[in-house]
This record gives sequence, C-alpha cells and structure tokens, in this order.
Amino acid sequence: MAGRFSPLAKPQGMWWSPLGRDERLWVAIAAIWGLGMFLMIAFIWPAIGNEQNEIQSYRIDPAEFHRLTTEFTETYQIGEMDGVPVVAPPPGSDIYLEAQQFAWRPVVQLKRGEQYRFLISSRDVQHGFSLVMERHSLNFQVLPGFITAIHLTPEQVGEFAVVCNEFCGAGHHLMTGRIIVTD
Repeated sequence: MAGRFSPLAKPQGMWWSPLGRDERLWVAIAAIWGLGMFLMIAFIWPAIGNEQNEIQSYRIDPAEFHRLTTEFTETYQIGEMDGVPVVAPPPGSDIYLEAQQFAWRPVVQLKRGEQYRFLISSRDVQHGFSLVMERHSLNFQVLPGFITAIHLTPEQVGEFAVVCNEFCGAGHHLMTGRIIVTD
C-alpha cells in the first residue's frame, strides 16, 4: 500500500532550505519597491497632485431627498429629453441627482468653468455612479438613505454619460443619465 500524507502533518526531514543570495536580493528589491510605492501613494502623490476628489456623505430620508429633487427639478427645468426633465441650475448651486431603478433624474445642463456641488442619492436600492469627464473620473456607490456630495467644475463642452455600475435589477443595463456642458 502506498504511503499517505496529510496536509496537516509535519513533513518528514528537511523540506526547505535557506534563501540563496539571488533570492535574498530579489526579496529585498520587491520589499523596497513595495515600501516606496506605498509611501508615494500615501504621501507624495496627494502632496503634488490635485486629482483627489473630496467626497462627503451623510444620512437623509429617501422620501425627503425625493422631495428635494422634485423641488429642484421644478425650479430649474428648461425642457425634457426622452421623457426625463432637463434642468439648468445657476453656477455655484447645489444639484440634486436621484438614482432610481432604472434611471438617473434629472438630466443636468452645466456651464463650462463654473463650480457646482452634486448631491446624489438613491430612492430604492444600491446603485453605482460612474462619470468620465475630461480630467474627472468619478466612481462611487450611491446608497438609499445617504447623500453623497461632490464638487465638480466641468472644463470641456459636451455631453457626458452617467452610468450605473452596480447591478440594480433586470433593467440595470438601461440605466444611464446625462450631464450636458455648454459654454
């Protein structure tokens, strides 16, 4: 009968040998490289780059956020696009953007070079917010009962898609919104 070995039993004899000179060199290089990358990510890039988005989050009742979004939409609505209201708030204002299966409401029209504060929340289930706009690449979760607040200054004219990147149900693939930037 063949001998059987248990993965829990200690191997017989000497089953390992000390690292050789070349192996120690490569382990040291990998450790130094890893430490250097950690220090760069933690301290150097935030100090010299201005690419960090400050995202704030706080609690709100979903019904209250829906009321605020409806009020915002009625105040600044300038038309409709595919049955979704289009709003054009003044520069510097708060923009309420609501996720609901399977739509982002409203479509937002912004002015290039002006700063806006987006207040984003979900009415029903967890969604994902993904926006790629020139230098800005935003990607975060949108949860019911929480507002996510971000500051955004669009720098390029065009139409940009807001995509839900968290599976939210059977119509998830249809859930896209729009941000339009004009001069």
